[in-house]
Amino acid sequence: MLKLKVRAVFFSFILLFISSYARADFSQELEPIVITKSRVHLLHPFTLSQDAQETALFGSFIQELQKLPLDLQSRSPLGTVQTDFSLRGSTFQGVLMLLNGQRINDPQTAHHNSDIPLTKEDIQGIEVIPGVGSSIYGPDAIGGAININIKEPEANHTVLESAIGNYQSGYGLFSLSRKNDTSGIRFSLQRDESTGFYTDTDSKAFTTSLSAKHGFDRGKFNFFMGYQEKEFGAYDFYTPYSGYLSKEWTKTYLLNTGSDFDMDGLIIRPNVIWRRHYDKFELDKTHTRSNYLNHHRTDMYTPGIYFQKETRNLGKLGAGFEYGQEIINSTNLGKHDRQHKSVFFDDSVNLFENVLFGLSARIDDYDSFDEVATGSISMRYILDKINSFSLGLSKSTRIPSFTELYYSDPVTLGNPGLSAEESLNYQLGYDFNNGAYQAGMQVFFREEEDFIDWVKRSPLQAKWQVENISNAQVSGLESYFNSRLNDLVKIESNYAYINKRIQDDGLLYKYGPNYMRHLVNIYSIFGFDFGQQVIGFTYKKKPGRRGWLIMNTAFSYDINRNCKLFFKVSNLLNVEYQEIAGIPQPGRSFEAGVRFKW
Repeated sequence: MLKLKVRAVFFSFILLFISSYARADFSQELEPIVITKSRVHLLHPFTLSQDAQETALFGSFIQELQKLPLDLQSRSPLGTVQTDFSLRGSTFQGVLMLLNGQRINDPQTAHHNSDIPLTKEDIQGIEVIPGVGSSIYGPDAIGGAININIKEPEANHTVLESAIGNYQSGYGLFSLSRKNDTSGIRFSLQRDESTGFYTDTDSKAFTTSLSAKHGFDRGKFNFFMGYQEKEFGAYDFYTPYSGYLSKEWTKTYLLNTGSDFDMDGLIIRPNVIWRRHYDKFELDKTHTRSNYLNHHRTDMYTPGIYFQKETRNLGKLGAGFEYGQEIINSTNLGKHDRQHKSVFFDDSVNLFENVLFGLSARIDDYDSFDEVATGSISMRYILDKINSFSLGLSKSTRIPSFTELYYSDPVTLGNPGLSAEESLNYQLGYDFNNGAYQAGMQVFFREEEDFIDWVKRSPLQAKWQVENISNAQVSGLESYFNSRLNDLVKIESNYAYINKRIQDDGLLYKYGPNYMRHLVNIYSIFGFDFGQQVIGFTYKKKPGRRGWLIMNTAFSYDINRNCKLFFKVSNLLNVEYQEIAGIPQPGRSFEAGVRFKW
């Protein structure tokens, strides 16, 4: 009954918002989109900005992330079911998810970090911030952070998109945006469905969101509310090689509000974020091997405030405060809650005309763990208008998830005695940009202490148990090359190499070597008068396993200014591969659809 009340209030609020804007007198002029970043990145982040011409070629923001040096371990072709993220050899728990710069990591398990109620129409851009540059955002950024920026409703348009594919898959998308001189609103709906490419890989997903903004003399107010529910077959998701026909149901509620105030040069940004997540998991839906069934509910509340001031001698100074509470009520993990209080500051200043210096520090005080201090130092030397060098040093930490602390099932066992992970990150980089070509390389080293993973000490051990591993060293490099060869052809490419050495006394790992030794992405984007084509190649190689090459392609044809047809092929070469050993991935898949925008 409580769930029905929460959902009823949620949708009533959406309808109330829409009806109030439906009566407004909206201007027809388009305004330019302005993105304001809270913090300055002196080290190279990888970015995706929404290109109106490419929107139809990617079914979800997860799918578009495949273009970056980010290890995606998706359980479905579009990433709509479940996706784990890894950066610079981190575990899937070691990547921090951000929404408009605010933490949204799932406290139960990072397997649910991709449960974000967003459609592709809601996203302005995505920043992947590896290593040193991510420490200011707080715990969990061992390998880095992914920051999703919500698009403000800045135009009057309607989007209707639909597609069908093999495996009886398909989706429908509707988005409505309206604005006037000071305010705007957007409402989006999306439905995805598939019978699956393999036994027990069927899926259904529904996403809806409401985004609004209001501008005033000294700033603006932003509001976002989203809801998502999923139902999917989870064949061996958490039990590789065991052959369990599992089933999982999730629901996500997300509320994010924030304001920007400009008080004579002092920027003030208060923000509140709330996320509720339901997870129901059935280990064996046939009930022949197990009747194991779990229900989990987590809540995350994080209010905070950030101040920023441009000064003459000290550059751009920022400081903030944050309070967080994480709560879980689970039939398996029990009832637990933890709280933390954080204070942080950051500064970026021009030491000389061609030397930029950045500094950040943060203290997180958890009621269930020791106080943790993290921070970073970074510097960029601009040799000339084309060449620049950068270096950075940071300290990061990660608090164990509720699953790692308290979970127990027939094959896995948590550990309430876990300590927090800690890491030191070092980075040296070079960037080249002459307008026509952009290229660069970063060399990095990370030392991890007490990092957490699911292990066995011998093959005879009955259960996988989570433990703190004493020490690991991660080294590697990332490089990129982007070029617009002419008005028709654009190339985007990157490469990552990672070497991870673990002092573990011969432990066995549940998911095997869960990082990429080699990761290569090469995407060619062709723009024609009548449409676009994207051809992409991704090569991955994990330690001790053969590599695999995946080719994806997509093509769109403009019927007129308001309508386009598109056709996509994933895994064109029909390669057989496994992102996680023991969990199959789909073969060649097709999708065709139509997109209207007016």
